[in-house]
Amino acid sequence: MSVFKTSSRSETVALGNRLAKSLSPGSLVLFTGGLGAGKTAFCEGIAQGLGCTDPVSSPTFAVANYYRGKQPFAHFDLYRLQTPEDLEVAGFYDYLDEGAVVAAEWSENFADLLAQEPAVRIHIQKEGENERTITIEGAEI
Repeated sequence: MSVFKTSSRSETVALGNRLAKSLSPGSLVLFTGGLGAGKTAFCEGIAQGLGCTDPVSSPTFAVANYYRGKQPFAHFDLYRLQTPEDLEVAGFYDYLDEGAVVAAEWSENFADLLAQEPAVRIHIQKEGENERTITIEGAEI
């Protein structure tokens, strides 16, 4: 487990970029952390590090955003999903099977289901306006 402190959005994005270098096709990245913690900023960095060419935005209303590039990246928001069938319909496992890196915000909503999945687990704690404590398990960066 590694713990990082960031003091700006750009530092959080840069940390995501660093993590991307350790991810391989089909990697699963599970996020926990409150509203406004910086999960999407971290995912922006992952997309940059994977060589994605599409702009990154929160998947809150779309449920999933797919970013094209050297290594495709699927970015999910699990907040409004409620059942394992919802994950299936959203294509969650299909993206993994196709070799995309998959990141899931609000993964705590499926903690039991995803507990046995091999994954990088990231918790982001908002410490102030711009300060974050980011705990990463399952990857060395």
